[in-house]
Amino acid sequence: MTFARDTRINDPDTLPRIPAWVTSARAETLEDVAFLSGAALNHLYLVSGHDEVPQDLLRDRLALRAAEACVAFSGRSERAGELRDAVHLLRPGDLPGPAGETCLTWRRAVERPMSIKTLGRALSAFEPDRIATWLDAGEGAPVARAAMVLEAVLTETPRAEVPALILADAALGQALGWDHLVPLLAVGLKRADLRKQGEDLKLACHRALVLSAVEAVRLSTDLARRAAHLKAVAPKLRAKGAGDVVEMFLTRDVVAPSALPLPDRAARRLCDRLVDLGAVRELTGRDTFRLYGL
Repeated sequence: MTFARDTRINDPDTLPRIPAWVTSARAETLEDVAFLSGAALNHLYLVSGHDEVPQDLLRDRLALRAAEACVAFSGRSERAGELRDAVHLLRPGDLPGPAGETCLTWRRAVERPMSIKTLGRALSAFEPDRIATWLDAGEGAPVARAAMVLEAVLTETPRAEVPALILADAALGQALGWDHLVPLLAVGLKRADLRKQGEDLKLACHRALVLSAVEAVRLSTDLARRAAHLKAVAPKLRAKGAGDVVEMFLTRDVVAPSALPLPDRAARRLCDRLVDLGAVRELTGRDTFRLYGL
């Protein structure tokens, strides 16, 4: 996603709310669930297209959630906090471990405009031609295409859940005309769904997208409010390079003070100042090796 920008709304609190019937309706047939998933995806498109929503940050946080789901699929116990540590506290020469590598894979998939090159960079174990062939396996409506790509990858490589879900999201995004991949399916699908095929898998994907698109809308609205507050307090920051720091917080899930373009002590002071202003949160609860984000 990059969505078409709508500059008519300047207050995050006025972003359109998702209709109650999308979240409350009970649907059992493929036709009914497809209608709800289409409505949820359309509303995500409308909300996330507003200037107030920090789209790079939204994709990065959705990538974290997708990685967390995939790690759980693999039977591992790492959750969001541990994945953040694995990625953002790496030292030169360190390896991120299996869970950290899953998180890095999702982040690479969303950080650049969607293309075979971008997907190949994220899924380096597979040749670009193979990736292109898998993407061509989908046809028909967007969710049907995504389900067909998911099935094609898992049929050929049954243990490649991460590549399969990334390529399914890519197929969905391409069909919807989005510029960037948006991680949606992994969060909504259950592990048992990945063993389904045909119409059963399509139904599971529609249901997953109702849940994940609704959650992405809520996250978009929350991040829009937090971003607006950070921008409002930014003029109070006196540290040199504060503008670059603000931009980092608006584009990344979390930031370690060591990653800021400031001396260590100044970086820590600025992060604490932003916490005092209510502009960012410290997300680890630790006294050392802290991570901050909106």
